[in-house]
Amino acid sequence: MSLLKIHIGGEFFSDIRKNNCCYIDKTDIISEFLNNFPPVATLITRPRRFGKTLTMSMLQEFFDIQKQSYELFEGLNIYKNKELCSSWMNKYPTIFVSFKNIEGKNIDEAIVSLNQLAVQLCSDFLYVLESDKVAINDKIYIDRVLKYNSQPTELCYVLQVISRALEAHWDKQVIILIDEYDVPINCAEQNGYYNEMVGLMRNMLGSALKGNRSLKFSILTGCLRIAKESIFTGLNNFKCYDISNKIFADKFGFTDSEVKYLLKEAGLEDREEIVKEWYNGYCFGENTKIFCPWDVLQYIYDVQINNNAIPQEYWANTSGNDIVCKLINDADRDYRDKIELLMSGGTIEENIAYDMTYDSVYENKDNIWSMLYLTGYLTKAAKQPENDNVSLVIPNKEVLNIFIKIVSKWLRNVIKRYDLKTFVKKIWCGDSIYMQKFIAGMLYNTISYFDNNEKYYHGFITGLIQSTGLITKSNYEFGLGRPDVVIEDGAENRAIIIEVKCAKNFEDIEELAHKALIQIDDRKYASGLDPHISHIIKYGIAFWKKECVVKICKEERL
Repeated sequence: MSLLKIHIGGEFFSDIRKNNCCYIDKTDIISEFLNNFPPVATLITRPRRFGKTLTMSMLQEFFDIQKQSYELFEGLNIYKNKELCSSWMNKYPTIFVSFKNIEGKNIDEAIVSLNQLAVQLCSDFLYVLESDKVAINDKIYIDRVLKYNSQPTELCYVLQVISRALEAHWDKQVIILIDEYDVPINCAEQNGYYNEMVGLMRNMLGSALKGNRSLKFSILTGCLRIAKESIFTGLNNFKCYDISNKIFADKFGFTDSEVKYLLKEAGLEDREEIVKEWYNGYCFGENTKIFCPWDVLQYIYDVQINNNAIPQEYWANTSGNDIVCKLINDADRDYRDKIELLMSGGTIEENIAYDMTYDSVYENKDNIWSMLYLTGYLTKAAKQPENDNVSLVIPNKEVLNIFIKIVSKWLRNVIKRYDLKTFVKKIWCGDSIYMQKFIAGMLYNTISYFDNNEKYYHGFITGLIQSTGLITKSNYEFGLGRPDVVIEDGAENRAIIIEVKCAKNFEDIEELAHKALIQIDDRKYASGLDPHISHIIKYGIAFWKKECVVKICKEERL
């Protein structure tokens, strides 16, 4: 197996290129952007871990007048366009700023983070303080920021002042690159100071992007397009490219051909189907299929270290997945039905709000489905309706596992609200009528996942019984096989054996419950019990969606 040099967590283009690490060429985005007269502000939204920061770092290396980047771009697609490179490469003063670390539990903590960011920005351009072309007032402002003497209201003008100083020094307009612009707003919404942060960001972005004569153009990235009237008020020459837009559709994330190339270079062509199942399935633009790049590179890296490595939920582990938790925890019947449909591989049709405010996400159902779509938990299905709605589907196995884990946790909390003392009493009595009603009622009132059929129902029954405090053995060897669930109570010399089946049709459910009981006897599961057990209750339970049939048989041993 050949070794593909992967820079895990590498977000800076120069580091990846200088160290000869794996880089999927996305430099065509430069010509694609410049060939159309760029608007004053361009916003590109993509889910987290889809290469936004790396792309912005690449753009900085290309445009920044302080850099000499020809060697970094040599051999890449953009390098072939000699005329464009001659006109644009390292020709413009460039500001690159990331807001991804602007956070805090309250507005005061967030302002401290903003202050630190402003100091770092000014530190990057200290040379303007020595320039005789820069206005004295701008120098005074920059010096005050560097000494942490600026007021919160003054911080809003840091991008405007620096761009003005750079234009004066270089006699060229400035390019501003802003990465993860919406992180501070998302954090503020979660911590209760949304309006204050929106005000700060509106003033900062407004002063930098609106009416700034020093600005040539700006590019912003984020996860979500925030309503123009909330942040970008009055910014007329503004264009947003979200995941539904065919422009730049293949510039973030990996295409099928790019993944095939990576796997071939790593000698892992045999893992293609696994990678597709776990990390493919995102649909950007009209119908561009995209893999999550973070996942693909992490998986290849792990397999190169350990050939037996199995796929992991790499993307899932980079966030708390709060939006899915909120959806499931607050789900009413309509929500639960749709979640079940999605988890079973189905699609739902929703109206998508492409621009919203973070504080309006939970105001209506359209917004929460929109949020799940725009942030990568759902994607467009292959077949779309002819109306303005969007047919949505869970993109891949990794995201499906996020839903399964959150539903399982939610289900455990739901089970605790039931009368489990009565359930324990009835299960030891062998009350099949009660058991059937109890289990069916619980299924009806919870979110069910049917794609794995018996595996799901086995887990459901096991989780239910374990929640009562009873000690279970699941899939242990007993007799000539592995019963689904065994409960032994040595103190009372009694035991329960449960076999679970899943019917393909409702008409088969009764017969299948009988077959489950027969299987318990045919495979002699009871012979594996503690020899002191004298009273055995055998349960054959068959399911079809949310319906179940429970059959029992009691055995007394001498």
